[in-house]
Amino acid sequence: MDKVIIVEGRTDRERLLQVLDEPVEIVCTQGTISSEDLHHLVADYEDAEIYVLADADDAGNKLRRQIKQEFPNAHHLYTRKVYREVAATPLAHLAEVLANAHFNVKSAAVGGNAP
Repeated sequence: MDKVIIVEGRTDRERLLQVLDEPVEIVCTQGTISSEDLHHLVADYEDAEIYVLADADDAGNKLRRQIKQEFPNAHHLYTRKVYREVAATPLAHLAEVLANAHFNVKSAAVGGNAP
């Protein structure tokens, strides 16, 4: 895998799998994580491009700050604040966010309506 997306939870991972149309490793932090655990989680993906898609809340912002310190070259992707959670973001909007970051997305997801 040459791309890795870090998300907070399993439901975020499942949501992304509905949209992605290419093999991408999706790593779940399961919420708050120590720096050491974060390094272990992504150790196998050292040569990969790292992307972060976290919720638009305090826990997601904390994770982003931590990843910025540990992996300054990581790419940060954002959902709209109105959706708050990646798992609650409409598929069409997720597809747009991912397509803008040069991921291949399923055409059915792009065709949906995003508010």
